[in-house]
Amino acid sequence: MFRIGSHVSTAGGVEKAVDRQVEIKGNCGQLFVGSPRGWKVGEVKKEGADLFKKYCSEKDVGPWIVHGTYLINLATPKEELAEKSVATVQGELDASAELDIPYYTFHPGAHTGEGVEKGLKNIAMRLSQLEIPSSVTLLLENTAGKGTTLGETFSELQTMVEESTYGYDDIGVCLDTCHLFSAGYGFGTDEEISQMIDEIEGTIGIENVRYLHLNDSKHPFGSKKDEHEHIGDGEIGEGPFRTLINHKLFRDLPMVLETPIDEEKDHSWDIQKIRELRDDS
Repeated sequence: MFRIGSHVSTAGGVEKAVDRQVEIKGNCGQLFVGSPRGWKVGEVKKEGADLFKKYCSEKDVGPWIVHGTYLINLATPKEELAEKSVATVQGELDASAELDIPYYTFHPGAHTGEGVEKGLKNIAMRLSQLEIPSSVTLLLENTAGKGTTLGETFSELQTMVEESTYGYDDIGVCLDTCHLFSAGYGFGTDEEISQMIDEIEGTIGIENVRYLHLNDSKHPFGSKKDEHEHIGDGEIGEGPFRTLINHKLFRDLPMVLETPIDEEKDHSWDIQKIRELRDDS
């Protein structure tokens, strides 16, 4: 079954996320387990967790993915920030396990002037400090490449994994379409997507791409800017999304939208747009 959903709020209890997903016609989804701009990981209460699992089963919504707070920076040279980042990632991983959510993703971080090589080593070292629950796969999210952020290329993501004490049994990759486009990866034609897949196969391995974030981009190809737009309304346009979501190596992956919500369009509009672009023949 085609799995498409969006990021939804957990306001009022994590179990509320399931109904919110159903209301917008989604059948998988993403959520935060704390404030996206804070360090505190929300307490997972047993009653709420039990209801979340029950509703997911009854309404066939999943697989879910937890997105980490935006403050995380495993590449930082600052030890205090690194310690906070590792502790928060660990807390969010543990919360994912308590909710029976199989995936957790976050932005690896920025080297802030220390250099790419040092930044990648820091990420690998701090990944190694984590205790990844056996029921959760940690997914590194590719980035747009703004400033000194790392994870713009597949080779950088590969280095993070291979220099850590973990392997691809525990770590995978979540690909964001806006980030791909802004970083200079095209996927609108058969040739472009083949070139991208060849690079993936030579580094992280296509089998280790486990989830997709579907977002159009407000900025041009190769801009290094990360600002999302409604599907088809941005610089990517409808065609590349049609190519990507129908490709045999990507079409069966769960897909989540992180598109804007405004007066005219919400996540339900984007979910419907993706369904229209999907070839189910």
